[in-house]
Amino acid sequence: MEPTFRVIGAVAKSWFKVMNYDIRIVGDHHIPKSGGAVFAINHAGYLDFIFAGLAVYDRGRETRYLAKREIWDNRWARFVMERAKHVPVDRDNDPAKAFAEAVDALKRGEVIGMFPESTIDPSFVVRKGKTGAVRMSQMAQVPLIPGAVWGAHRILTKWRPKNMTQRKIAIVVNIGEAYVVPSDADPHRATEDLMSKINALLGEAQQMYPQQPTGPEDTWWLPAHLGGTAPTPEEADRRLAEAKARKRSEDSN
Repeated sequence: MEPTFRVIGAVAKSWFKVMNYDIRIVGDHHIPKSGGAVFAINHAGYLDFIFAGLAVYDRGRETRYLAKREIWDNRWARFVMERAKHVPVDRDNDPAKAFAEAVDALKRGEVIGMFPESTIDPSFVVRKGKTGAVRMSQMAQVPLIPGAVWGAHRILTKWRPKNMTQRKIAIVVNIGEAYVVPSDADPHRATEDLMSKINALLGEAQQMYPQQPTGPEDTWWLPAHLGGTAPTPEEADRRLAEAKARKRSEDSN
């Protein structure tokens, strides 16, 4: 393992220990000890990648995430992202470059981490995925590993204040069986199958989750279909669309 990952892993584990997070990783034996693989997970919070990456780290592997290029604009984030060899995605100008770099890394035997939904879903459900994870798996001829993270969104997520001081938060990482996508499979249908697997893993993670809201004001982290007060997918879509419209208006002015 590269020195950068050893340092990042040591710092992260020290933080977890100080915060006394209850981290439960299920199915990590599905992560291969060697060889390329695409690790595709849901995206409910900004720190999902850390806890999903921990499962890979504990198997003696490193995860290279595809992440939006804007993250590199912060010099401290750029310092970490570059040394961890994560792959920047320029969605507006050249997304194909990141795709090609990721396929090359997979062929070299790397684990590439992906969020097929492409962005955090404030309703905390699994939404429609993009085909990138499936197509990478097909092109590099490596297995696809579905996974789900639940609980990390209670620390840091969209539309909520930071919660970096609450201790003993539970985080469940549920990893499914690796499988090979046939090279001739339709990427759209294969992506629907992938998202169905991720959704099932998320449901299992929610069922095994050991904590419940402490009161009515703490139900924000549960999705509406589980009785929580998180926005419904329709409400989230409306707010996201309004935010995009405001940004376009500000940029044009």
